[in-house]
Amino acid sequence: MGLGNPGREYSHNRHNVGFQCVQAVARRHSLAFSERRARARVARGKIEGQEVALARPQTFMNRSGQAVAGLVRALGLELQDLLVVYDDLDLPLGEIRLRPSGSPGGHHGLESIAALLGTAFPRLRVGIGRPGDGDVVSYVLGDFSPDEEKVLEETVPLVSQAIECYLKEGLEAAMNQFNRRPGRQDGPPEA
Repeated sequence: MGLGNPGREYSHNRHNVGFQCVQAVARRHSLAFSERRARARVARGKIEGQEVALARPQTFMNRSGQAVAGLVRALGLELQDLLVVYDDLDLPLGEIRLRPSGSPGGHHGLESIAALLGTAFPRLRVGIGRPGDGDVVSYVLGDFSPDEEKVLEETVPLVSQAIECYLKEGLEAAMNQFNRRPGRQDGPPEA
């Protein structure tokens, strides 16, 4: 489940990096978001031998839980089968972190999900950094700058690789390979 806000006007916002990441995974595996279910756009298929449903909620970010909880019920998923991909202000731009669970950390999309499902689900945080002036709302609803887009061009494929590793080898293996800072030498091999 990639978090974001529906609508073209939000498509390049920092808050929509979750959407961008699941769209990239879908493209890598020739999957289309052709199904509408439980207030989400869904792309189904196989990745790394696993049946998957990639999804983008069609609710706004602060109501993400409605779509996520609805899709979990509709697909008969266990919470450990859910992976939520979302933007994180507390990670530097381009850094990613997988975690088995955790608090929402002030992220309104995660707060909405936690209110309906609890917090015991895996998540993949994608760093967008913090604004210099402290105006968080304008920052997350703003588009990436050209320099940030260059970092994002390297980060989104890394997120795709992390999701593929998660599906093939499990969460712990994906955490060991991908929880790193950009530029560190011990990252995953080139795809």
